[in-house]
Amino acid sequence: MSPSCKGHRYPVEIISHCVWLYFRFPLSYREVEELMLQRGVIVSHETVRRWCRKFGQAYADALRRRRPRPGDKWHLDEVFVRINGVQKYLWRAVDQDGNVLDILVQNRRDKAAARQFFRRLMKKTRAVPRVIVTDKLRSYGAAHREVMPSVEHRSHKGLNNRAENSHQPTRQRERAMKGFRSPGAAQRFLSAFSGISPHFRPGRHLMTAPHYRAEMTVRFTIWEHITGATGRLATA
Repeated sequence: MSPSCKGHRYPVEIISHCVWLYFRFPLSYREVEELMLQRGVIVSHETVRRWCRKFGQAYADALRRRRPRPGDKWHLDEVFVRINGVQKYLWRAVDQDGNVLDILVQNRRDKAAARQFFRRLMKKTRAVPRVIVTDKLRSYGAAHREVMPSVEHRSHKGLNNRAENSHQPTRQRERAMKGFRSPGAAQRFLSAFSGISPHFRPGRHLMTAPHYRAEMTVRFTIWEHITGATGRLATA
């Protein structure tokens, strides 16, 4: 269930619209504030920030609950992110359809980090894959033998393009935000972002224009349902 908007000055339609703008497009809080001002809605960037922090993760979790069970082939990958000048690692797992299963910001990319990610991943999905695909980082193999030895492990750089490609939207947002301020802030943002943004990215290049518009109409309807909005924000 999404957090209640009771006690907020603005209706849920405005709150959910601001959250959608921030997580769907590479916008800052101040840019969302400006877009809302153009519509005649006066709301500060700090209020937008609080809304995104309070409602973003809840909306993302509600969208994830509506998804089908993950596929049985998981692609795992890790990339470095620099946070306040310190190098951290962003671990990500997607299934064969490109659905993000989980992300985790960690200090290292050793066996212990891989083991923690594997266990968190299985706990969160409540599933065990048939196959995992990784690059040649040895930490994956060591953690795999300890945590999920019965699962087939394919280790090859060229096989893992799906996981590597899934990092691209994150890199785009990282540049727009001029980096993350702390590991906790990065984890909070990416947890919500990875649940909301893909919902509005149905693979347009694979669809005809009428099919794409019909699919997006369905997805906007789902968004309205999980946020509790009765309709889209009308222009002023």
